[in-house]
Amino acid sequence: MGWLWAIIVGFVLGLIAKAIIPGKQHSPLWLTTIFGMLGAIVGNAVARAAGVEATSGIDWWRHLFQLVAAIIIVGVGDMVYMAVRGNRKQRRHTA
Repeated sequence: MGWLWAIIVGFVLGLIAKAIIPGKQHSPLWLTTIFGMLGAIVGNAVARAAGVEATSGIDWWRHLFQLVAAIIIVGVGDMVYMAVRGNRKQRRHTA
């Protein structure tokens, strides 16, 4: 059940990050979900390092760290995806 929640949280974080980042992102939905999952993991680690442990109620600070990490990872990941995808398209046309 833990993996299912990780996928759901990653999906939601990835979509929110895509909505916040200006412009069009070209990475496919499955890659956005993976980026969101990575954002959740990195955000949890940063929150733990910042001293934000489990709190009573909703962990707003932890969720904020997760969202910021997901925004950064989705943005950088999309740039890498487009760079790799662009190089692949150029090789096809020149070959």
